[in-house]
Amino acid sequence: MPKMKSHSGASKRFKKTGTGKVKRNRSHTSHLFANKSTKQKRKLRKGSLVSAGDLKRIKSLIYNMK
Repeated sequence: MPKMKSHSGASKRFKKTGTGKVKRNRSHTSHLFANKSTKQKRKLRKGSLVSAGDLKRIKSLIYNMK
């Protein structure tokens, strides 16, 4: 049986925290910044945690990630 591999696309987008939670980046951060307020752009810089509904699915994609 060969080794199981992490999903390479998911491993680039998600990181595990020290306590086992999964971090993600915010969307809407690539272009059209003239239409967004300064407050909105500032809040988009910060990452956030993956929601509980998606957590099981994403953990299966990055299960052996450190």
